[in-house]
Amino acid sequence: MATNKSETKTVETPVKPGLTSEVDLLFETSWEVCNKIGGIYAVLSTKAHVLKEQFDDRLVFIGPDVWSAENPSPYFKEKKTILKSALTKVKLPWGITIRTGRWDIPGSPQVILVNPGDTVKNLPEVYGKMWEKFGVDSLHSYGDYEESCAFSVAAAIVIKAITAHMKVREAKVIAHFDEWTTGMGLLYTKLNMPNTATVFTTHATSIGRSICGNGKALYDFFEGYNGDQMAAELNMQSKHSLEKAAAHAADCFTTVSEVTARECKQLLEIRPQVVTPNGFEPNFVPKTVKYNKLRKEGRARLAKVANAITNSSEYDENTFFIATSGRHEYRNKGLDMFLDSVARIGENIPKNMKAVAFIFVPAWVKEPSGSLLMNLGFNGHDDSAPDYLTHRLYNEDSDEVCVRIEALKREGKLDKVKVIYAPCYLDGNDAIFNIAYYDLLPALDLTIFPSYYEPWGYTPMESVAFGVPTITDDKAGFGQWVADNFNPTLKNCGVVVIERTDSNYDEAVQKISSRATAYMRENPVERTKARGASFRTAAKADWSFFMEHYDQAFEVAIARRNFRRKQ
Repeated sequence: MATNKSETKTVETPVKPGLTSEVDLLFETSWEVCNKIGGIYAVLSTKAHVLKEQFDDRLVFIGPDVWSAENPSPYFKEKKTILKSALTKVKLPWGITIRTGRWDIPGSPQVILVNPGDTVKNLPEVYGKMWEKFGVDSLHSYGDYEESCAFSVAAAIVIKAITAHMKVREAKVIAHFDEWTTGMGLLYTKLNMPNTATVFTTHATSIGRSICGNGKALYDFFEGYNGDQMAAELNMQSKHSLEKAAAHAADCFTTVSEVTARECKQLLEIRPQVVTPNGFEPNFVPKTVKYNKLRKEGRARLAKVANAITNSSEYDENTFFIATSGRHEYRNKGLDMFLDSVARIGENIPKNMKAVAFIFVPAWVKEPSGSLLMNLGFNGHDDSAPDYLTHRLYNEDSDEVCVRIEALKREGKLDKVKVIYAPCYLDGNDAIFNIAYYDLLPALDLTIFPSYYEPWGYTPMESVAFGVPTITDDKAGFGQWVADNFNPTLKNCGVVVIERTDSNYDEAVQKISSRATAYMRENPVERTKARGASFRTAAKADWSFFMEHYDQAFEVAIARRNFRRKQ
């Protein structure tokens, strides 16, 4: 490693304004370019419009070509003439192939999809160099480590080839890599394009996520954790050492929130030079007429699904619809606290009010519930599905959400609020809702995201962007941003921020349920005001306000690159 492991690295770099004008090509590489997996897709796809306005076609996104003719990417529009016909003119080693086109999102930025070909066969040699130069321990790798390294190294090779093809000096290039999954690409670029400025962004440290995912108390013992020690304990040596090496080697290291910046300092032993908070692209939100139409149609669909799954007719457009969504990380994403809060809401729900709580979290889905399909009037069969599942799972007996719902039902704690678990991607083709997530979001009355580990928190941010008040917590970067900049109540800003610690679980559940039931008692006028406050908060998180932080990161990268070139 290039840094003493016993010391935390802090870099002070004087930044001269206007350095971004020196950039002829800005590459950003991520596993989630044109590949919708999680929150990083939301970050990249929503910031692209503003970034494209600034850099025009000097901006190039690079993502994995994991698609086929039978399963094409719905977000990629192929154009062979992109980048001066690089597709047909660039020669690449190791069987690497590319496809060029545009990302079908606001801004329509240029994109290159990379198939690593036989790169994996050459990884042992790459691993050896990375151990020698940066101390990256690939010996203990497993799972998705090899696939991620093959893609990111291939991406780095493509960056060098495109730069040469475009006749751009390497000193006029910025190569930005996102998350540990592209860290090997950044290190490869450092070795093979030393005059290029590099940026590395961690959206969540791999070891921090692992500590939390393994049920350990991150916050009460935060200052006592050592990242290298925990990586050895949790069998995370390879991912952690790669991420740590990339963070130290990058010309500029960034993360998305002050919450995660502190985590990086403690576990990676380097504080990010720049914090780049996540914004939102307002063009994703429909205008008033379409919005109102989506809200009406979405509420009708939610009520229809609720009636079909309960085989009743008790739910209508006046039902109070609550939801949570995101990655299937039971503890980290607060799915445990969401369910316990819903149970507590049921104890205090206003009389004569019907409420349904939806869990829109993809899991190991098998197929749509045959019984539910029948009740919705589609072709189906009686498969005796649990009366809370929209889709059958391969692991219903062990899925943590199912297990907790079953336990709460046995205790009679879900009699007042109906819980419906939709363990599928809401892409508009799920066979039950058949409405994409963003189009269904306006139909909700309230969302709850009590994450235990959440570097930023795109789901609560998306919620307020679509005018849906939300309850989140101070362990989410977005929640902390709201607490720092607003009076966090539903009436004032559409957001409630609950404190979460390692020892206040029941207290947090009580606060969530009390805020939720108080909002449920509000009259329609007050709820409309809260929706308006949500829109106003989201407007202040527009990417146009937050892009200055990326400009600063690019300037730091160029300044530090210039400094080391003089050494």
